[in-house]
Amino acid sequence: MCFLCPPPSVAPSSPWSARRGFLLAAGSAAVAPALAQVEVGSASPLRKLVPAETLERSAAQQYQQMLEQARAKRALAPPEHPQLQRLHAIAKRLIPFTAPWNERAGQWRWEVNLIGSQQINAFCMPGGKIAFYTGILDKLQLTDDEVAMIMGHEMAHALREHARERMGKNAATGLGASLLSQVFGLGDIGQTVTQYGAQLLTLKFGREDESEADLVGMELAARAGFNPRAGISLWQKMGAANKGAPPEWLSTHPSGNARIAQMEANLPQVMPLYERAKSGKKGG
Repeated sequence: MCFLCPPPSVAPSSPWSARRGFLLAAGSAAVAPALAQVEVGSASPLRKLVPAETLERSAAQQYQQMLEQARAKRALAPPEHPQLQRLHAIAKRLIPFTAPWNERAGQWRWEVNLIGSQQINAFCMPGGKIAFYTGILDKLQLTDDEVAMIMGHEMAHALREHARERMGKNAATGLGASLLSQVFGLGDIGQTVTQYGAQLLTLKFGREDESEADLVGMELAARAGFNPRAGISLWQKMGAANKGAPPEWLSTHPSGNARIAQMEANLPQVMPLYERAKSGKKGG
């Protein structure tokens, strides 16, 4: 479910003390629903085969397990870490604009953590559990606008319930019968919730989901006052970092050129949102 690839194991050692990241609440800055400026398809009704509450609870448990593993290896950034504080500041600007995309988002206990790893990676699990790896910040030398584009993209996967939809589709075709039985206790009782949660960390989305997350993330960032043109520079940096050797995640992601073309085509829809946010005007 990640922006780039399934989360790697955390770095074997880190100078960071083992302390937990902050919980981020949407707070009182709720935003009235506004018409979306980007066009995305309707969510599949098959997602209703998987209860949202169950999925979010499983995601939260697996997220905490991941943090414990990082903490044990001293790879979990402490609250005072500058890069973690930077991520928190960006998230706090994005979160108020999530509710129009998913009514449950206002109830989520949003959380952002930073893990020491050289991997170029970030993700958001169902229920608003976000993690960034130091590799994506350090190796790509991301600006705040580019970080917002990544974070918005990851939030979009959770808001649009791509994991829930994919599992529902799998269940409908019989491919996920065993997985669903593990979730709902219909069989394979020995499979624990934590083991099920691990499935979320390695779940891959299709290109349609990734394209949708790009657009929704771009709109979230624009409404929060981040320049949506950063999506273009981000993918230029990504292409340079890969140096013609596409990583595994590209098998299910649109190509960098395709993503750039899609973002450029949608800039006229989101640039006014960015300009309005920068000028301090209210409204959608």
